Amino acid sequence: MTYQPDRAHGAPAPSVSSEERSMMMIAHLSAPAAMLLSAGWLPFLGPLLVWLFYKDRSPAVRTAAAGAFNFNISLTIVSVLTWISVFLTLFIGLIWAIPIWIVLFVVQLWVHIKGAVKASHGEVYDYPFQIRILS
Repeated sequence: MTYQPDRAHGAPAPSVSSEERSMMMIAHLSAPAAMLLSAGWLPFLGPLLVWLFYKDRSPAVRTAAAGAFNFNISLTIVSVLTWISVFLTLFIGLIWAIPIWIVLFVVQLWVHIKGAVKASHGEVYDYPFQIRILS
């Protein structure tokens, strides 16, 4: 779907500029980059920075960055809970933790790439599994 902030009054959907598309793509792709650079601990940092700098400049970038941030917070919580289970079971939890982390990594990579592709077309991707903190 093309970004449509308020279609209740029949207003035409605004077009998304190339700068907005670029920032939307950065919001999506900064998360996996930060995830790799921080060993999985800070994937929400890139989308948060994009949201902070663009929240008042572009509704489309704001929505894309907020979605990426919210999605990454949700998966970071799952990852932290998995780590806690590993420590509470004296590392026996690695039996289930390693497959969970692999699935989290693949899901994060998949949805961020999908979001970046949609952003390149001027569309906002609606992430699954979000705890909506930013909007």
